[in-house]
Amino acid sequence: MKITNITLKKIAGQERLKAIATITFDDVLVIHDIKLIQGEAKLFAAMPSKKLANGTYADIVHPIDENLRKEIENAITEKYQGNG
Repeated sequence: MKITNITLKKIAGQERLKAIATITFDDVLVIHDIKLIQGEAKLFAAMPSKKLANGTYADIVHPIDENLRKEIENAITEKYQGNG
């Protein structure tokens, strides 16, 4: 699958949450609400999740393949930094 579009809504005034992304694959699949978060060492992408009854969170959608996860994270980070 190829990333064909990324839109970002930058978040001001938050310490760790930097942006909310929407990413499109092959112009046919869209994933909304990917959070770009400032971690201890770098920015990372947190997949959309929902809060469970026990107070924990579970991803609604997530890549199984580590290479795809890195591709998504790198693409969103580059777009946020103005390189994408």
